[in-house]
Amino acid sequence: MFRNVEELVQMCEDQQLPISEIMIQQEMSVHGRSRDEIISQMERNLGVMERAANRGIVEQVRSVSGLTGGDGKKLNEYMQLNDTLSGHVMLDAVSKAMATNEVNAAMGTICATPTAGSAGVVPGTLFAMKEKLNPTHEQMIRYLFVSGAFGFVIANNASISGAAGGCQAEVGSATGMAAAAIVEMAGGTPKQSAQAMAIALKNMLGLVCDPVAGLVEVPCVKRNAFGASNALVAADLALAGIESRIPCDEVIDAMYRIGETMPSTLRETGEGGLAATPTGKRYKEQIFGASSK
Repeated sequence: MFRNVEELVQMCEDQQLPISEIMIQQEMSVHGRSRDEIISQMERNLGVMERAANRGIVEQVRSVSGLTGGDGKKLNEYMQLNDTLSGHVMLDAVSKAMATNEVNAAMGTICATPTAGSAGVVPGTLFAMKEKLNPTHEQMIRYLFVSGAFGFVIANNASISGAAGGCQAEVGSATGMAAAAIVEMAGGTPKQSAQAMAIALKNMLGLVCDPVAGLVEVPCVKRNAFGASNALVAADLALAGIESRIPCDEVIDAMYRIGETMPSTLRETGEGGLAATPTGKRYKEQIFGASSK
């Protein structure tokens, strides 16, 4: 049906339908399943996301390595007790994004959006929007279909893999997906969703994938936090009528080309960036032993 963002927006405008509806129809067509089946599957995904975010906020989850855990809960408690600098909505999204990714690091059940390492951004922003906008259950489901539509385009025209394109392809993609979904939930147009995606993603270009000790924990959890905050700002910019000078599809292509030229040491190998710092190397030795040098 649609191959890129330009075609997606054009279909929405021609048929006077939101992005979420176009994506639902595409899923029905591609998979040969009924509307109820498609919606039910997304409802299950929503349930997984909500349980993960809530668990990370309430419980003191810890990863097996001990590198991550408890920060989502800590931030949530901080925002409940203080007049914060960033504001409640921003930190609500950030805390839930971190909480979700901490559950992933602790081998809990999450929904990859689009990957496990970037699984916090979309649900973190969604559940913050739940508190802010009071959406219906259907609107929350549609939020995920909008995210999926943009993830579909990225996966088919660039990459959502840190090993292939760096963290820009994982957290960067998730950030753009979330920004676009926020816009539709807030009443924006399909074109504004595309602008939000472009603005969010272009500000994540060049982000490397450098997991300490080769684990999806450091700096992944905190990158989900900043992906969530980036998505909120990008959505507000788009809703204000601000546009990306570079079209969304060209931003996605730029991400792909940057990933192609990125050194292998900065693509999930754990050989460069933060993983190659003295502290990063020390953590690796502590977790895997001196023989891991």
